[in-house]
Amino acid sequence: MEGEPTLRLRIFDLNCWAIRYLSKRRRERMWLIGDKLRQEGFDLVLLQEVWSEQDYSDLRVKLAGCYPFSHYFRSGVIGSGLCVFSRFPILDTLLYQYSLNGYPYMLQHGDWFCGKSVGLSLGVTALLLSLSVQLHAEYCREKDAYLPHRLVQAWELAQFIRHTSKAADVVLLGGDLNMHPEDAGIRLLRGWTGLRDAFAEATRFEGCKNGCTLVPDNCFTDKSELLPFPLGIRIDYILYKAISSFTVKCEELKTTTGPAPGTDIPFSDHEAVMATLHIQRQGQPVGATLGTADLALVDVVAEARTEVGVGLRAAQRQRYSAGRMAVLALLLLLLQAVAALGTVAGLGTEQPFPKLSFCLLALLALGVLVLATGLHVFHTMEVKMLHGTEDQMWMALRALQERP
Repeated sequence: MEGEPTLRLRIFDLNCWAIRYLSKRRRERMWLIGDKLRQEGFDLVLLQEVWSEQDYSDLRVKLAGCYPFSHYFRSGVIGSGLCVFSRFPILDTLLYQYSLNGYPYMLQHGDWFCGKSVGLSLGVTALLLSLSVQLHAEYCREKDAYLPHRLVQAWELAQFIRHTSKAADVVLLGGDLNMHPEDAGIRLLRGWTGLRDAFAEATRFEGCKNGCTLVPDNCFTDKSELLPFPLGIRIDYILYKAISSFTVKCEELKTTTGPAPGTDIPFSDHEAVMATLHIQRQGQPVGATLGTADLALVDVVAEARTEVGVGLRAAQRQRYSAGRMAVLALLLLLLQAVAALGTVAGLGTEQPFPKLSFCLLALLALGVLVLATGLHVFHTMEVKMLHGTEDQMWMALRALQERP
């Protein structure tokens, strides 16, 4: 980089939708993704939802010639699904798992089990700090029960970037953020970190209309979820910013459109995002910036804090309900214990219930007690995380309002 006025960096980002046993034609699609990456020769590849380590290992072997450096980020029960491939050496890696990530009892969604995270890799090229990320899915926009969790994740991601990027020259973030461009979480992330959207900044664009990455024409997408959005939605992003004595410009942005070349299937249920960035050294270092400290940022932090507060009150209600259920189950067990002791001591002429029914009722009460106690503990932790984030946002909001 020292001997060149400009570095041209090509990035590939894709949510691979590679869930073992569940994703359609997973093995075939992963092979096609590997072919695409080997043919195109990108500089940096950021992948999400590579849930099988075997898929990652197969990709690593296949791409060893053109991407000699790679890393797989492990977290949660089934893994984060995040991995990165690079032409340049990876100096260091770090995984941060969000404090809130859905609910363990929502088995049909499963986000809690995968441990949604942000994977950071520090590259030697212009001290490039690259992040592969995925936030909690939306599932239902009209009744989005996960909005507070996703806002907490966006806030933690923004804080993570601010505190880890101080030694870097360029920050690059790619991933499935599960938020529309105008959503509060995206505006909070961009405003608080100063990250720029490659789609909005690109000199040239080629691909799906409006840069959408989840489109109705894709044979793997759930068409019912996209009924309000006939053109699709844009939830996959490449964001970037220069921190020290560098500038970054997006020369070109592309998305895939439809099936992979020569096949009848697309690479994933998401479209891939491909950006070409120009990184250039300037004369004087400009230092790190907080972001745009204006009324728009104040408004978005206030809006996000309000939504987190709504989630906090909902979590407090759920904690109260779970605690009350646990207390009732415990009282029922105590009453049964007293009745059983009375029968053993001969205080009663006969057992009030048939023995089998008595045992089944005791088992049921014990099961409810264990489940309710577990839910009470979980929602107590949720309340603390939401309350902590609300306090952090209040401090940030006050600091922004007091700035000249």
